[in-house]
Amino acid sequence: MKVDRKKQIVDAAGKSFALFGYKATSMEQIAKLANVGKGTIYTFFNNKEDLLHYIMEDLINEMRVAAEETFEAGLSFHENVHRAIYKMLEYRLKHQLAIKLFEESKFGTPEVVEALNNFEEAIINYITNILKQAIEAGDIRPCNPRITAFVILKVYVALIFDWEKNNPSLSKEELAELLDLYIFQGISANH
Repeated sequence: MKVDRKKQIVDAAGKSFALFGYKATSMEQIAKLANVGKGTIYTFFNNKEDLLHYIMEDLINEMRVAAEETFEAGLSFHENVHRAIYKMLEYRLKHQLAIKLFEESKFGTPEVVEALNNFEEAIINYITNILKQAIEAGDIRPCNPRITAFVILKVYVALIFDWEKNNPSLSKEELAELLDLYIFQGISANH
């Protein structure tokens, strides 16, 4: 059986980033956890930042798949969008690496801030594509899908994270109602 060294390195780096954060993780530490020589890491990745980008791309792809699995043919456009966004943000909340990076970004570590910006960009692009399809299908009225995706994400994040700092958590149903009121009634084709 062939040992997948790259996978060992990626798994070790993910664990180390999740436990100690990006900044506190060294290539030596990753090598030790992966049970490989430090030089082996450099056969796959130029530096720690490349390794973080690779891991974040995997995380984004996993999140996208999880969101796509929430779509159901019989549900309305906005019910499906709500389910997909909720799943993506829930994924971010439950994934240890994402949690640690989100915490570390508050300290302004440039590589982490960039990684989380890429994470947010992937969510916006995903929502943008859904909105474009909905516009073409006549489910929503014409609008700038990128700006609308940005607004949807920011409202969602504000209701999940910012609101809950000083207020009781909102249920999925309350979130869906608020998104419907503030966003979807405004872009609805039947409005």
